[in-house]
Amino acid sequence: MRFVVSSPLLRNVLVVDAAFSGASGITLAAAATPLAAAFGLPQGLVLGAGVFLLPYALFVGSLGLWAMLPRGLVWFVVAGNALWVVESLITLARSEPTQLGVAAIVAQATVVAAIAAGQWIGLKRSQPAQVA
Repeated sequence: MRFVVSSPLLRNVLVVDAAFSGASGITLAAAATPLAAAFGLPQGLVLGAGVFLLPYALFVGSLGLWAMLPRGLVWFVVAGNALWVVESLITLARSEPTQLGVAAIVAQATVVAAIAAGQWIGLKRSQPAQVA
């Protein structure tokens, strides 16, 4: 397994990902019913996204604390964020969200895309680790 010494950018973007995901998860899970109505989305989708984001936030936040990371694990997080953006766009195409729902989906997809890009750049700036 190949490891990298996390660049400061990578560590910071992982922590930002955790903070954004955690805040989003708490909000979506705690207010799923009114948000679903306001966004014009199924309540199960909103609640499911919120519940998913809570352990994800803990996972990615813990990665941000590590000085040395498995390179493949970071790529997994970057790919997961990219998939989240794609799924957000599919949600727009396959549902009929309100204008507020469209704005919310586009805004969070934009933030997640920026986070994924930051993680990718941070990984590129990370140095290979010398593992015994």
